[in-house]
Amino acid sequence: MKGRFRLPSLRLLWVVMALLPLVLSTGCATVSGGTPARQSAGQKLDPWENWNRKVFNFNEDLDRVVLKPVATAYRKVTPSFLRTAISNFFNNAEDAWSAVNHFLQGKGESGMQMLVRFNTNTFFGLGGVLDVASEAGIERQPEDFGQTLGKWGFGAGAYIVWPVLGPSSVRDSLALPLDRTMTSPAPLFEPESVQWEMLGLQLVNTRAGLLDASRVIDDIALDKYTFLRDGYLARRRSLVYDGNPPDTTPRDDAEDLPPAEKSDAAPASPGAASAPAQ
Repeated sequence: MKGRFRLPSLRLLWVVMALLPLVLSTGCATVSGGTPARQSAGQKLDPWENWNRKVFNFNEDLDRVVLKPVATAYRKVTPSFLRTAISNFFNNAEDAWSAVNHFLQGKGESGMQMLVRFNTNTFFGLGGVLDVASEAGIERQPEDFGQTLGKWGFGAGAYIVWPVLGPSSVRDSLALPLDRTMTSPAPLFEPESVQWEMLGLQLVNTRAGLLDASRVIDDIALDKYTFLRDGYLARRRSLVYDGNPPDTTPRDDAEDLPPAEKSDAAPASPGAASAPAQ
């Protein structure tokens, strides 16, 4: 019996596709935040920077030679309303997994909201092609298992750049296989050739949606690697704490504070709190 050539497993490529938004969009989240003068948190969490930079350069070359040209052509020939419908369809699959992670984090109300959103778009939005839920005021609240692990107390760990997959951390890397396999609708389709077509469409459509963002990063970032690293870590920290991370900035430089803040920052004497007002 002659051997039959089989394409590689789709599972790894689902991972590649689903992490693509993080590769390019996380740096944009910190455009308005400025760059701190002191050593950034990213530097402290990047013990493998030399290796990470080599992988980052490889990913940049791959994007420049393959992904970006294909995405640019796709964007030119595909009407915007159709790209929106395609994005809605894939986002709907992610919403189901987001609902699960809301529940795992103990956020029952938002979990129910995401479950209602998924069911609404699936049954009344033609399988998610139409975002009926947003029109009804049920907004997306994405959550992934990496965020769930962070909510459970797992630290981010060291920063990692994976070939093709892009930026990650030890914690997010542990969650990555489950996150990626649970957020792609491609495995639901048969035969395998259709799965490949779905995967390719999702990959190209995602990259096309990030063309403007990547252009902005290229224009403003003096060191793109550092910009994306710090942006990724800051964004992931913010997501774990639902946009309200605790302030860990030490207040040991009171000499730089305005006079009013100096007095507020200074500890009160033991008897000051109990002294009666005159």
